[in-house]
Amino acid sequence: MNRFATILAGGGGTRFWPLSRQDLPKQLLNISGNDIMLNDTIQRFDGVIPMENTIIVTHRSQATLLESIMHTSVQASNILVEPVSKNTAASILLAALYIEKNHGESLMIVFPSDHHITQEEKFRTKLEEACQIAIETDKIVTIGIKPTFAATGYGYISCKSEPLMNTPCPVYEVAEFVEKPTFVKAKSYLETGHYLWNSGMFIWKTSTIIDNFKRFLPRLYKTMLPLIAYLGTDQEEEMINQIYPLLQNISIDYGILERCDEVVVLEGDFGWNDIGSWDALGAIFPPDDEGNIVKANYVGIDTRNSIIYGEKRLITTIGLDHLIIADTEDALLICAKDRAQDIKDMVIMLKEKGLQEYT
Repeated sequence: MNRFATILAGGGGTRFWPLSRQDLPKQLLNISGNDIMLNDTIQRFDGVIPMENTIIVTHRSQATLLESIMHTSVQASNILVEPVSKNTAASILLAALYIEKNHGESLMIVFPSDHHITQEEKFRTKLEEACQIAIETDKIVTIGIKPTFAATGYGYISCKSEPLMNTPCPVYEVAEFVEKPTFVKAKSYLETGHYLWNSGMFIWKTSTIIDNFKRFLPRLYKTMLPLIAYLGTDQEEEMINQIYPLLQNISIDYGILERCDEVVVLEGDFGWNDIGSWDALGAIFPPDDEGNIVKANYVGIDTRNSIIYGEKRLITTIGLDHLIIADTEDALLICAKDRAQDIKDMVIMLKEKGLQEYT
């Protein structure tokens, strides 16, 4: 069975503002020092999925830049451009219909575009196991990450206690998808041993996920159905522009995964991190002796446990602790480190105040 990766790359990366903007989000930035995050994602699954079998779903404002800097193995025709953001369910259905129309029933593996993984060989081994489970069972398969601390910035997956199948890699039925918890709840999840971090990676046959759209999101499916005839033709863009504003705005988690009883999870432990916000940079760059992560022209006195990022100007600090300082050409962010998840609210406020040019 053919395997196709689908990378969701249309987000604005608002929690990485001011470095990440709508027209230049973090997935198109070189944060790790290797390559842009999108290309790191593509190279990571090489050997399990042919890199040329990569479908990228992105927003119209990012498409031109993305095409110019994405991995050379990806064909421009495999970039699906959304005129408006309608959340992950619409993006995934669009890609599933595109793959099935052009290649028949295939295995579809969905990836976010902004993760960082340090143990790539272990990751590929786990991904191959997940692919085999999806082929053999017709189930929706996800990879949950073994938690290492009580994270409040990640969603969680509650697993049933006994494995569903006697396989070399235990496969568990999913009991519940849980949104980002408070610290107290996250700590209790860690203690039970029955919760995994939700990686946002999903593996399924195209027929399996399309059938679940028909069952759980029939309005979204029926609205998008006329688009099938135009995918891969000269009228594709025109028809997507007509149909997309009519679609439901709903995530795949809310729309299908939380309602479907055919979801299973494999536990993964391969140095995974969702580089969703500034406070996650410690997964890529080790802190210095003072606990600081510095990517700037910087001089500091008595500054500890902080993140300092700058592009040009000299940054100096005295007597600071647990702060994020991010300086770009046109905007400066100063934020308590434990409020990193709230940066997205600042982006919303800027838009409300008519300052869209900074977002």
